[in-house]
Amino acid sequence: MTGVIDDLDARLLTLLDEEPGIGVLGASRRLGVARGTVQSRLDKLLDRGVIRTFAPQLDPAALGYPVTAFCTLEIRQGTGGGPVVDHVLAIPEVLEAHTITGSGDLMIRVVARDNADLQRVIDEVVAHPMVDRSSTVICLSTRIPHRTLPLVQQAAG
Repeated sequence: MTGVIDDLDARLLTLLDEEPGIGVLGASRRLGVARGTVQSRLDKLLDRGVIRTFAPQLDPAALGYPVTAFCTLEIRQGTGGGPVVDHVLAIPEVLEAHTITGSGDLMIRVVARDNADLQRVIDEVVAHPMVDRSSTVICLSTRIPHRTLPLVQQAAG
């Protein structure tokens, strides 16, 4: 799917990814376009949901949570899963939750201070009565961190 963004949008998004604190004026100078053009592009990208947030990207390990794990939860059928999602949403160490296909129903990414703390987090997750079974894998290292710039370059194609 091409045409979602153009070359200027792609250059702006790349610049913001590389230098998040550059600001509208700095971006306009770097890209060689008017400040109003940059602001207009940002507004449109925000309205369309291409840019979701200008919040900083935080590193859980630097906050004292160096252990990352992925848990697959099997949820009691016929419940819709909503109560379990509400339950895990209240657990600070649960960073993401995704409905999935396959043997599980919900995949969550969790962080912990160490392996003993991970056990505590898992125990808290599976304490919900609608969680029938869980499976957890511990992340040993991150080979490719979360990224979106390749999509920006492809979308501008």
